[in-house]
Amino acid sequence: MEMLYQRDVYGKTLVELGRQNKDIVVLDADLSSSTRTGLFAKEFPDRFFNFGVAEQNMMASAAGLASCDKTVFVSTFAIFATGRAWDQVRNSISYSNLNVKIVATHAGVSVGPDGASHQALEDIALMRVIPNMSIIVPCDGPQTHEAVIAAANSKGPFYVRLGRPKVPTIENTGEFKLGKAQVLTEGDDLTIVACGIMVNEALNAVKNLINKGIKVRLINLHTIRPFDSDTILKAAKETKRILVCEEHSVIGGLASSVQEAVAESFPVKVICLGVKNRFGQSGEPDELLKEYNLTSSDIEKAALRIVS
Repeated sequence: MEMLYQRDVYGKTLVELGRQNKDIVVLDADLSSSTRTGLFAKEFPDRFFNFGVAEQNMMASAAGLASCDKTVFVSTFAIFATGRAWDQVRNSISYSNLNVKIVATHAGVSVGPDGASHQALEDIALMRVIPNMSIIVPCDGPQTHEAVIAAANSKGPFYVRLGRPKVPTIENTGEFKLGKAQVLTEGDDLTIVACGIMVNEALNAVKNLINKGIKVRLINLHTIRPFDSDTILKAAKETKRILVCEEHSVIGGLASSVQEAVAESFPVKVICLGVKNRFGQSGEPDELLKEYNLTSSDIEKAALRIVS
């Protein structure tokens, strides 16, 4: 299984898009090496702007460039893009529905040793509450490529959430369609809904559950907005149980999206596996996933409890 950095894929995809469209410009906040926007800067130095540690100014400038018919990609760590610059994202970008694509890296506890100050566990919630903002959380390298291209080819503001570590490439995810979830495995005993790095953890759990005779429907809900309520409601009606897995707070993110959809149209039991009322902390990514109960083993145990 090929291991790729999502941010490597992002940087290369930016260069690809830059060659195709001279109106694409890229902004970064002194982290172009980490976010890989430096690849774009090297090839198109006249279309790249480094704002230093001034994320709020960067977002406001992105809005200005977008108002002049540019397609703007703006990057930094997820905690800074969504937290520090929330006012500018809301009022300068989303309020005017401008063509700004926020591609943030280093999300979740898998950031590792950088610790709580750099681990965004609330970013999806912060973006999801803003009108006009589309949200994508790709599960691997190839899906990152597809997500960035989809954002570039779609009007309006986007938030694309990427992690720091290498992630395995998941086979047979099928064609990426904005707003359309991917059903990776079929089953009628239980539905597992996941996004980002949790998709691979869930897939490993599903393999063990199948060996135990439990048929699981695994859904990669890569687009949190626009939300694919049809696929979720179909799963709710046919399996009656849903387990949601996300490397994010259980409040306001993927779990909340699923709960709201089923509560309104077809109430079923929804169990959430995510970060519960805690900040992150320093540690190695694998250690932190275990600490926050986000491993394939944790998913398997939760699934067994639900089914029994």
